[in-house]
Amino acid sequence: MTRFTIASFNVKNLIGADKEYYEFQKYTPEEYAWKQDWMADQLLTMDADIVGFQEIFEEDALKDVIAEADALGQASNAASIPDKSKRYHRKAIFRKLAYTPYGTGGLAFAPNTADTGEAGKRRPGLAIVSRFGFVGTPEVIQDLPEPLEIPFSALRGSDGDDDAGHYRLSRLSRPILKARIPVGEQVVTVFNCHLKSKLGELITPAGADFPPAADLTQYDAAARAMGSLRAALRRMAEAWVLRREIIAELEAGNPVMVLGDFNDGEHAVSSEIISGEVPFKNYSWMLRHDAQTGRDRYSKTENLQIREAINRVRLHSAEKLFVRKSSRDMVYTSAFGGNFESIDQIYMSNHFHPDDKDKIGEMEYFSVLNDHLTDGSHAEAPYNKLASDHGQIIAHMVMGDDDDA
Repeated sequence: MTRFTIASFNVKNLIGADKEYYEFQKYTPEEYAWKQDWMADQLLTMDADIVGFQEIFEEDALKDVIAEADALGQASNAASIPDKSKRYHRKAIFRKLAYTPYGTGGLAFAPNTADTGEAGKRRPGLAIVSRFGFVGTPEVIQDLPEPLEIPFSALRGSDGDDDAGHYRLSRLSRPILKARIPVGEQVVTVFNCHLKSKLGELITPAGADFPPAADLTQYDAAARAMGSLRAALRRMAEAWVLRREIIAELEAGNPVMVLGDFNDGEHAVSSEIISGEVPFKNYSWMLRHDAQTGRDRYSKTENLQIREAINRVRLHSAEKLFVRKSSRDMVYTSAFGGNFESIDQIYMSNHFHPDDKDKIGEMEYFSVLNDHLTDGSHAEAPYNKLASDHGQIIAHMVMGDDDDA
């Protein structure tokens, strides 16, 4: 039996000191030292075997954080773990207290291909750190070999074959990092993602210094709504690109775990694209796709076939699986404007579902570190710009049967 933990950590803009990442935004050496220390402490507390990071501008800055976390962990081991001269050094409680350093061998960084390095116009990437290392070289997905063309069908009743419009995507706003990680006797495909935010995409006309809709003194509600529409289209298209990669892994029979900042809740369309459809209880009542009469329904045999086909490629929310067997009222990873919600997710394939007869493991516990989050809408809860504005989520997994222990 193998136990491991897997986590998602949106760090909020990790970059070295005195480097302008967004316009007029950078860290002083003191602020960078504070952020590095805070992140290392969070990483030590999480103590996860696999961590997917989002909003990483520089690999070296992340290496510094990991090195500091390892130093803190080794100091903690020296203070709390008895040496071999003690007759009780093998006690399970001390093994669980022990921190295992990450080192540098299991770190994969995916820079953003849109990042030119120009001060004030930087673009963040992703990273995965794994205590188990990787099988093969992790893959970065961002610039699509062929643009994704999404045609829209003509409205009913329209005349002719007029173009109903389409949406084209040639590059993801941020990379998807795909890594195969050995866990016990299994190899799990892990995807780390950071989908397009809800921040509206506002267009700057040729020759203009800024988008007109960005001028809040000349508030243009329709233009700003169009910006939100663009962002939502991009986010859902990116979700489909990720879904295509997930299906390929599942069709190959590989266990899959997907984590990251989805920038949407579990029930949003983009999240449902990633996880897959939820099947109906019974398709025997539904008209067939080729129905000629009102009596042409799917058969009971076809109902089972359809349900199996849908369930086979579904993913399941770790948070939802945890809430199902917990009395906890809520989990949240984001707080803003009075809204407390989960936009950071860990999804897993049927290989880890407790009800699946062929499961190779399951989740024992799910935890979130969110005490540092404050709601910026309340004056009594000041917002700390150096800490992350996301909670960190950790799924505690077990692989194999108890008989294997």
